[in-house]
Amino acid sequence: MRPPVAAAKEDRSFWLQNIGADAVTTPLEGSETCDVAIVGGGYAGLWAALRIKERAPETRVTILEADFCGSGASGRNGGQVHSWFAEIDTLGDLVGDEDALMLCRATADAIEELKSLQDAGTVDMDLRLDGWLWTASSTAQESAWSKAYDVCRTLDEKRFRKIDRADILQRTGSAASYLGIVEDRAGTVQPAKLAVGLRQLAMSKGVIVHEHSPVVEIVPGRPAQVRTAQGTLSAHKIVLAANAWLSAIPELHPYLYVVSSQVIATAPAADILEEIGWVDGASICDAQHHVLYYQRTPSGQVIFGRGTGGIAYRDRIDSRFNRIGDKGFDNIRELHRVYPRLKNVAVQYDWSGPIDCTAQHLPVFDHLKDHPNIFYAMGFNGTGIAQTPVAGHIMASLVLEHDDKWSKCGLVGIDRRTKLPPEPLRYLGAKIVRRAIRRKNDMEILNQKPDRMTRFLASLAP
Repeated sequence: MRPPVAAAKEDRSFWLQNIGADAVTTPLEGSETCDVAIVGGGYAGLWAALRIKERAPETRVTILEADFCGSGASGRNGGQVHSWFAEIDTLGDLVGDEDALMLCRATADAIEELKSLQDAGTVDMDLRLDGWLWTASSTAQESAWSKAYDVCRTLDEKRFRKIDRADILQRTGSAASYLGIVEDRAGTVQPAKLAVGLRQLAMSKGVIVHEHSPVVEIVPGRPAQVRTAQGTLSAHKIVLAANAWLSAIPELHPYLYVVSSQVIATAPAADILEEIGWVDGASICDAQHHVLYYQRTPSGQVIFGRGTGGIAYRDRIDSRFNRIGDKGFDNIRELHRVYPRLKNVAVQYDWSGPIDCTAQHLPVFDHLKDHPNIFYAMGFNGTGIAQTPVAGHIMASLVLEHDDKWSKCGLVGIDRRTKLPPEPLRYLGAKIVRRAIRRKNDMEILNQKPDRMTRFLASLAP
């Protein structure tokens, strides 16, 4: 395995720094045994552990986390909560209509589960179900949601309603977008609070967690062994839930590519936000290819993120992924376009990090081809708050060998996924395509039509 590069404290997300998140458990030392070893202490690993314990409480589950639970993508994302209904058309193409509807409904149920956890005082996550707005700020973006919206209407799933310029202005205080749809039962969380809350919940259920325990080697067998610098964990089954770091596994690398996503957080500006009418906890996206996503925190900071498409040769992720180095220049430019009133508000935090993506932009679950007791969950594409609780169900069914709707669902099995080009074509091609997408985005925001070559190159993106 390729050991992850932990972000320095000053490079951690606003979310993590805001609550002072850090390790609370000891590293693995010496030799231990368990029934199921989970590599990765983010949302996917934690939910897998929780689902396994729900169904088989006697199962001994141990999580090994390289840094601390939530230190990766789970603690640095945009904090947006919405269901898979926005991808129901893409899901249907991949897994079939029946499975697509089941999975979409499961993510809606997961949102209700998150609310129940907060209402019961089990996990404090600052969940605010004030809606998710999917908007257009240029003519090229206007049809982005049409397929998903039409499929939902055909199935009589009243998940979205259309909104116009006045609605968007009233909800967000921004005149940049003028058309869109809203999913009312959606919203925002403080993602680091959710991650550390799930860690505490897992530990209360008897899950053993070892942080600061990067895995350096997995030795297949029955039992298999997971080795860290200071210890060895023997397990009957292993779950790999390590986000972008799974790209180091040769069997998975052809299907997985790693990109960076950058987020900024402003200083508190509650007075300005109240003046323009942005007062609730809705999450907002526009429909650029490198999508913008933003929310306001309860204390009045603006969180503003954008997929940058930054890549690394052979997916060798280093510390440069933890902070891009431009101090959030592109995000600040877009923030000021969307919210001109915030031009004089300081940006106090900027951070980035690697995201694991598949060509279909949907996760995949399975076991390694020659190792039926080593399972993996990968390809969450930066969307996981309502999706990883469902992933936990799938992983639990696979690990516990349950023959049910989860283990049979169409997200299980890598064979239907698109393979990506080998290196160096992958890296060189991605650099060319990324530049084309950025040119296309910048022109379309101005309602200008990109040239034919730019459109062609941008269309080659997975």
